[in-house]
Amino acid sequence: MMNLPEPVVLIESLARADWGMVIVSTGGGSEAISHLLSAGGASRVVLEAIVPYATQAVDRLLGGPQEVYCSSRTARRLAIVGWQRACLLGTPAPQAVGVAVTAALRSQQPKRGPHRIFVAVQTLAATSVVTLCLEKDARSRPEEERLAAALLLQRIAVECLGNAAQAFDRPLLAGEHVQVERQNAPQAWQELLAGVRLGVGIETSGHGALAGVTGEHSLAEQHAPSAQQGLVAPGQLIFPGAFDPLHAGHRRMAEIAERISSQQVAYELSIVNVDKPLLDYCEMRTRAAQFTDRTLWLTSAASFLEKTALFPDSTFVMGSDTYTRLLELKYYGGSVEAATQAVCQIAEKARRIILFDRARDTACKNLAQIDVPQQLQAITTAIPVEDFQSDISSTQLRR
Repeated sequence: MMNLPEPVVLIESLARADWGMVIVSTGGGSEAISHLLSAGGASRVVLEAIVPYATQAVDRLLGGPQEVYCSSRTARRLAIVGWQRACLLGTPAPQAVGVAVTAALRSQQPKRGPHRIFVAVQTLAATSVVTLCLEKDARSRPEEERLAAALLLQRIAVECLGNAAQAFDRPLLAGEHVQVERQNAPQAWQELLAGVRLGVGIETSGHGALAGVTGEHSLAEQHAPSAQQGLVAPGQLIFPGAFDPLHAGHRRMAEIAERISSQQVAYELSIVNVDKPLLDYCEMRTRAAQFTDRTLWLTSAASFLEKTALFPDSTFVMGSDTYTRLLELKYYGGSVEAATQAVCQIAEKARRIILFDRARDTACKNLAQIDVPQQLQAITTAIPVEDFQSDISSTQLRR
């Protein structure tokens, strides 16, 4: 039977480095939690341990259903939730760490896919995730559980204590190996994640590529002022979106908006979402790499009101689904007054909104009938569905 690392040594080393940790396990690898908590003084390091075992629990933690629950992406999302919770529990951002494990292990009902383990670690400096695919039915469930726990503990030692040379020393079978993906964050990205910078502009200049999996960000960056320095970049043509992924419909919208406004579009991607976790650095790198010929702004502006404050007197490109959500009360604490006031402020700060319909939406065709303040309608230019029709769905493309 495989032995796990001595918990006292690991906890003491983490405590000396002042790490504050939140661990999230969807079931597999949860033995590592009890192992760490068995050491005296563990409460100085392990602030919280969460085991969202049911898919509904994962959905609640991540703000909605996941396309694949056992995946690198889900592990990274859980890890950044852990990092955020560590910060909320009083740990300074540079000492906060979120650790997550999601695994598909041996069970009573044989799995159709491979047995696999994903462990992600999020710090202010980097996002890392490791993948280990196991030979199917070669081990018992307890053996696979212990392997997942050992991998989680090893990744904590590597990412938090700088033991980069420490290889995973558990016995693996022929064809099994640990794959590591790591994205180091430039200083500006760290400041953005920590909430002390409003935005970072990435100039692709036709290159549209980021460095490899273990590399640093390679594109030229424009640094928007920090949160203490005020607002920036007035008078632009801004196209906000999640761009997960960027597709032909987005490009067509940008092309039409550029023609109407006689400006070059700059895309804006907020790493903060009202309903979902922050974007991790691997996700930021992947999405930024899609933009080959235009500026991309990475920002912390989750709401549209925040976007108009960050880019005052600018023209914004928007889909009708987003437009109709501007007055959704859930974004304003359920207050009609707060929602109306926010939309009026948007109308005051934005120069113009270029609104695009989708084939299944009716916002553009019935703009005058939408229950939004007249001030907002007055700055909105609707592109009729016959001029632009797109039923492309980012969700469908991901699937």
